[in-house]
Amino acid sequence: MAIIDYHNHYYPPAYLDALRKGPSAVKIDVDSEGNRRLHYPGDYNVAVRGHRDIDFREAELVKYGVDVQVISLTTPGTHVESAATAAKLAALVNDAFADVVHRKKGRFTALTTLPLNDSAASVKEFERATRQLGFRGAMLFSNVNGVALADERFWPLYEMANDAGAILHIHPTAPAGVEAMQDYWLMPLVGFLFDTTLAAEKIVFSGVAERFPQIRWVLSHLGGAIPYIAERADRGFHAFKECRAKISKPPSEYLKQFYYDTVNFDPLALKLAVDFAGADHILAGSDYPHQIGSISSMLKSLRAVAISEVDRAKILGGNAARLLGVPTASEAKS
Repeated sequence: MAIIDYHNHYYPPAYLDALRKGPSAVKIDVDSEGNRRLHYPGDYNVAVRGHRDIDFREAELVKYGVDVQVISLTTPGTHVESAATAAKLAALVNDAFADVVHRKKGRFTALTTLPLNDSAASVKEFERATRQLGFRGAMLFSNVNGVALADERFWPLYEMANDAGAILHIHPTAPAGVEAMQDYWLMPLVGFLFDTTLAAEKIVFSGVAERFPQIRWVLSHLGGAIPYIAERADRGFHAFKECRAKISKPPSEYLKQFYYDTVNFDPLALKLAVDFAGADHILAGSDYPHQIGSISSMLKSLRAVAISEVDRAKILGGNAARLLGVPTASEAKS
């Protein structure tokens, strides 16, 4: 049974060096253990060894029996920079990802990083990364400096992604109202989940999901609240004419076609997502190596959820392998 960790994050050392040297909008400092910390409103990420040392990370995968990881950048993202710096950093990250994928021979694949604050540059980098570097899609943040992903400025990117049948993985970032989430780590613990939920609902109600039906949308953290509140969105569709203006069927019918990663380690929550979207649309994810991510918790929760062994195998790796078209490390060496 192949195990593919779809949701995890990697900071290429060259990217961290570029932030340190500047110019950059990201504030960098160093903790007591020598790890760089990347600060943005309501949160900061500690770039521990697993974030930046790909050989160490590979050894961790071997230890836990994970065949493949789908690496992506994480917050604060390149879109917080000036347009020129964002484009430069996105290209740097994607080149570094491509180098890891090439050197590690099947252990890693990657999702494209885009300079989302520049729509034209995003289209250009998406085309380069998917056609030249061989990536199957990109990671998008749930809003881009306050602009919703449903905004028409992103439609040229969606047209290209739709034509390619590409993956677009929505990952949360600082939501509107982040000033109310400055204590108790409420921004990543609560704000992240609801910003993903808001982004997904807007993509559906705005007609984007219907207009671009070949995009494979993936939602982080089990879709935020989507499996739990989808019925309410359907009630809105029937109750309010505005909710029917741009779509031809209830929201849940689109949302059930999205994919959901398992960065929620509660087996009961996982079962709800399986019941909502079907086992074919659930992807194993660890959020490694963030402070609240865990490969072992990912595996433990997926082995505990009450589903068939056939469905378990799909979630642990079969669905991601089909979606990404990736061989495992053992297959690549055979």
